[in-house]
Amino acid sequence: MAISADEFKAALATRAGAVAIVTARAGEQVHGMTVTDWAGVSVDPPLVLVCTDKSSNTLEVIEKGQCFAINVLARGQDALSNKFASKKDEWTRFDGLDVEQGPTGAPLITQAITSLDCRVVGAHDAGDHWIYVGEIQYAALRGGEPLVYCGGAYRGLAVEDA
Repeated sequence: MAISADEFKAALATRAGAVAIVTARAGEQVHGMTVTDWAGVSVDPPLVLVCTDKSSNTLEVIEKGQCFAINVLARGQDALSNKFASKKDEWTRFDGLDVEQGPTGAPLITQAITSLDCRVVGAHDAGDHWIYVGEIQYAALRGGEPLVYCGGAYRGLAVEDA
């Protein structure tokens, strides 16, 4: 017997994840969403994956444009994360945000500590989500401490002296 949705959510809440905004472009249409479900897949070729809820408006843009960018947020960018996580005014998420266009066309958030611009190379139906695998075409590594989410709250990394 499978676990309940509440048990699943409680179990995953114990996992810390780097918060990112996944952005996508299809022609003039741009969209983005906050995620913690993304991961590295392969070094050669350089592949990453993102998981998108089937009800997400960003999914349609990824599907049409066949590209996405993972923009890893910095500690202290809670408000930016919340803006892209909320359904309220979601079509104004990019208003006033400093972005540049990556080689695939996906928006790269210049305030992010890292932006990975990806071309979709695979899509997999996975329950109430789609898993998109992207080959990294460009990486902007700007440095900084990542914003982490765990246990239902934003967290920082504790750095211990060696």
